[in-house]
Order: sequence, then C-alpha cells, then structure tokens
Amino acid sequence: MPSPEKKPLALTCGEPAGIAPEITAKAWAGLRHDAAAAFFLIGDGDYFAARAKAAGLDLPLAAIAHPAEAVRVLATALPVLHRPLPVPPAAGQWRKENAPAVMASIAEAVTLAMAGEAAGLVTNPIQKEALYAAGFPFQGHTDYLAHLARASGFVGDEVMMLVAQDLRAVPVTVHIALKDVMAALTSARIVAQARVVARDLRERFGIARPRLAVTGLNPHAGENGAMGTEEQTVIAPAIATLRAEGLTVLGPLPADTAFHAEARATYDAILCMYHDQALIPVKTLGFHGGVNVTLGLPFIRTSPDHGTALAIAGTGAANPASLMAALKLAHSLAAR
Repeated sequence: MPSPEKKPLALTCGEPAGIAPEITAKAWAGLRHDAAAAFFLIGDGDYFAARAKAAGLDLPLAAIAHPAEAVRVLATALPVLHRPLPVPPAAGQWRKENAPAVMASIAEAVTLAMAGEAAGLVTNPIQKEALYAAGFPFQGHTDYLAHLARASGFVGDEVMMLVAQDLRAVPVTVHIALKDVMAALTSARIVAQARVVARDLRERFGIARPRLAVTGLNPHAGENGAMGTEEQTVIAPAIATLRAEGLTVLGPLPADTAFHAEARATYDAILCMYHDQALIPVKTLGFHGGVNVTLGLPFIRTSPDHGTALAIAGTGAANPASLMAALKLAHSLAAR
C-alpha cells in the first residue's frame, strides 16, 4: 500500500452522457505527471476512452484491481476500476438504465474512502433527472453521500461549501424554492452548519482560528426590521450563540456588500441564507475553476462546481479546470 500522502483519489463516473469523459481525459493529461494528485476512475473505462477519442482526445487506460496500483500507472494511463455501463449512451443523451451504475460508482468510492484505500473522492457531475427517473430518492450528491456515510455508522451533519479563489461560501438552505426558504431557515440550522464549517476549517484547511461571516436574508440585512425581521429573530440569535461558544462571527451582513475583495479579506468562510446568495458570487469569481466541497463527512469529497453540460458533450469543448481544481483541493485537504 502507498503511504497516506500517496494514496490516490477515487473519481466517480458521473453522468456518462455528459462531459465527464472529456473533462476526465483532459484532467488526466494535465495531472498525470503529478504523483501528489493521483486519482483513478470508477466507471466504464472503455466508454470513457471511446468518448474521448470521438472528441479528439487521447485517453490510454490501465485496468487496476486495487486503488494502490493507481499511483504507479498514472503517468502513462488513466487507472480504472472498470465497471461497464448497462447501456452506453450517445453523447448528450442520458439513459435512466445507467442510473444504478452511476449510483454504484459513488457508493464504491465512499466505501474505498472510508476504508482508507482512497485519499478521498471527487465526483463527476450527475444528471439528477436521469437518477430521479430511476427512483433516486435524494436531492443530489450531498445528501446521498451523507446517507452512505450514515449507513456505515457516521453521525453528524453534512454541509455544502463552494470555493472559488479566496471565497468559501456555504448556502444554509440549498435546493429548495425561494418561497420555502423562510420556513426552512432556523437559528438551530445556522448554528449547526457554522459549527461544522468552523471545525473543518481548523482540521482540514489548517486555519487555527476561523473567522466566519453570516449574511442577512433580506435586502440591506433587513435594515433594522424595515425590510424584514428574520435578521433579528433568526440570524442574530444564531450569531450570538456561536459567539458565546468562542467563535469569531461577523453579521448579519448585507449580501450586496459581503463579497467584494475588501469584504472577503475579513472572513475565512461566509454562511449564506439561500442557494443563489452563495452560488452567484462563487460562479462569478470562478465559473470554470470553482469547487464544491462537502464538509462534515468522515471522508474528503470535492466536485466540479458545474453540471453535466449535455449540450456540449461530445464536442471536446468542455473545460476541465473545475475538475482539476477539485482533484488538487481534495489532495490538499487529505494531506492534512
């Protein structure tokens, strides 16, 4: 077995009809000489190679039987735990018959990470529509990963964090309608997520005394109740609780002035009240290089901060920067 710092990352197959084969090929080409960024694919290697070739990309394969073999072969070929697809799809045309294979790739990556055989996992983008059509009962990757961890005895809260340049942003509420945010947003939820963020910033990012910021929900952070009272009744009490626990917390901050460069210099991570409040600044700063990190789990997990891009699948135009950033960040976190 390789030493802990040399353990490779498990890369899931994601939605095979999307851009996963192309960005995987490009990421391998860009990282294959970097042993510190070693990874292996769990998926249909033959399909990935065929899709790469059709897009004008070279993707030599090396079938492996165990993750430990990946570091040795990475420089010359993409290491693959070969898991054939039931129905290899045409580029851009997902098939629900492949949903079980997509879910199995994620589950196997979690198993290997929890067993210490992989340094962590990086997940290629999934097509939720395809999974839902096959009966997938989860909102997405994050809660599915938490479900898999809990099945192995994990107890805790999972938190989604997006990283772009010097910004780390956490949406406290995620994939729900905007009209439902106020009912879902509670002081307890903010406190629980902030605790996870602070802990992982210390333990995984190496920030000894994390500085957290918290946005308001309403314009101008409610303007003392003139534009809404959630800042006073929900957000401020949560901040008071966190400060009483010894954490450094700013807020509630008006969201429209919380993300410029000078503001970002005052905190290490910011908790945002709903999805777009966090995702818009992240994708503005790093549309091609943003990374999704799941905090709170008993293993490292990162992902590209983009979707399956079915419209450009097969063209060779997909940008691998986000996947490469996700691989690099996962290895950096695992090294700590």
